[in-house]
Amino acid sequence: MPTITEKTVREIAIENPSSVRVFESAGIDYCCGGKRTLSDACAHAGVDPLYLATLLDETSRDSSIEDVTCWSEKPLADLMAYIMARHHAFVRAESPRIVSLLTKVTAKHGQAHPEVAQIEQIFLALSQELGTHMFKEEQILFPYIQRLEEAAENGVAAPSACFASVERPIANMVAEHDDAGALLADMRRLSDGYTPPPEACPTFRALYLALEEFERDLHRHVHLENNILFPRAIAMERGQ
Repeated sequence: MPTITEKTVREIAIENPSSVRVFESAGIDYCCGGKRTLSDACAHAGVDPLYLATLLDETSRDSSIEDVTCWSEKPLADLMAYIMARHHAFVRAESPRIVSLLTKVTAKHGQAHPEVAQIEQIFLALSQELGTHMFKEEQILFPYIQRLEEAAENGVAAPSACFASVERPIANMVAEHDDAGALLADMRRLSDGYTPPPEACPTFRALYLALEEFERDLHRHVHLENNILFPRAIAMERGQ
C-alpha cells in the first residue's frame, strides 16, 4: 500500500475532502495539477512533505472540522445539482461584483498600479469563458450524464448523443479548466498572491479578497468535475 506521500494529490482530495483546505493553505494545486504525487507537489510548492502529511492526518481526524460531503460515493445527479447550485451560482453572482470592484480600483489606482488594469482584462476574459463553459455543461454535458446514470441504474443501453462518447466533451471541458487555471495563475502572479499594497484603500483590499475567494471556489469547482464527476461518467459509459 502506498504511503500518503506516494499518493497523488487527486487521490488524497477524493479520499479526504477536508484535505483541500490544507492544499489551499500550502499553495498546492489539487484540481488541474492533481495527478502529481504528494511528494512531487510539495517539491514543486517548496513545502516539507512530511510536515504536510502530518497536517493532512490531523485534518482527517479532527472532528471539529465541518463535514464535507464525499462526492465519490453520491449519485452523479446529486453532484451535478450541487455544482450548479453552489459553484455555477457563485461564479454568476460574484463575477459582476468583482468587475465593478475592478472598474473602481483601476480608475482610482490604475496609474500607480498598472497591474490592476492587467488583472481586470484577465478577469473579464475568465468571466466570459466561464459563462460559456457553464452553459455547455448545463445544457449539453450534465443532462447527458444524468441520462447515462439513469440508463445504468435501469440496466439499459447508454443514450444516444451528438458526440461519439462522453469522453469527447469531457476532454473539451478539462482543456477549458486548464485555460481557466492559467488565467487564475496570471492574476495571482500579478497581484503578488493577492497582497494589497500598504496604501490600499478598503475597495482595493475588498477586490483582492474577492479575487482570492473566487480562485478558491473555482479550484474546488474544478476538483469536483475533473477528479470525481468526469472520471465516474467515463467509467459509467464504459460499463465499469
